[in-house]
Formats: sequence, C-alpha cells, structure tokens
Amino acid sequence: MEIVLNAHSYLAYVVLAMLFIAVANALIGLMGKKMFTLGRDLRISLFALIVSHIQLLVGLVLYFMSPNGLQAISRLGMGGMNAQARLLALEHPLVNIIAVVLITIGWSRHKKFLEGDKKFRNIALFYGLGLLLLLSRVPWGTWLS
Repeated sequence: MEIVLNAHSYLAYVVLAMLFIAVANALIGLMGKKMFTLGRDLRISLFALIVSHIQLLVGLVLYFMSPNGLQAISRLGMGGMNAQARLLALEHPLVNIIAVVLITIGWSRHKKFLEGDKKFRNIALFYGLGLLLLLSRVPWGTWLS
C-alpha cells in the first residue's frame, strides 16, 4: 500500500509538470501562429496524456485499497466525514477523473483538425482546464508535508 501511495504522490509531480509544459507549449504555438509538428508538439501532448492516465490508474488502485478511499465512505458515511476525509474520499477522485476526461477530450479533438492553431487551441483549452481541476483538488496539506 505504501508503494502505491508513494508512486501516486511522486507521479503527481510529473503529471503537473507535463501538463504545464503541454499547456505552455500550446499557448506559445497558438500565439506564435506556429505549425503543429508531429515531433515536438505531438510528443509533449501525448506524454502529458499518457502520464495523466497512468496517474489515474494508480489513483484508482489506491482509492479501492486505501482506508481513506472507498472504505472511509462505507465506514463513516458521507455525513460522518470531516473536510479532509471528504476531500480524499470523494472530491479528489471525482474531480481528477473529470480532469483526465477533459485531457482525453482535448487529445481526441486535436486529432480532428489539420490547422495548427485549432490543434493548439484544443490542447491549451482542455489540458488547461484539466490542469486547473487537478490543482484545485490536490490535498496540499498532506502532499507537501
């Protein structure tokens, strides 16, 4: 259990960094009216997508195995949880699943366009929204300690 928790915690740094890089790259490409290259731009966006999905899978394993996840809801009920327990058991997983769905939508939508500005706009919008959602539900109190 401790290994999965550590993997989830350390991988979060990689996910946040890659999403930040992907959004920044998309904004730079969009503002600079650059062509969307299959080398650099595609790889940055794809790697951000892959690590966010891996993080989701690790998080789901942790959610079903951890006493702070599904077990806490069944043990305490929704009314018996304090704010920190509710964050870990409900808000963090639900919002992060929505964030990964948005990132996936951005990846899928960008493939439908040929123009670089539309590709960059989709990546910037959907990856950016996903990044904001992820940042909003990071359990900062436990993560930084």
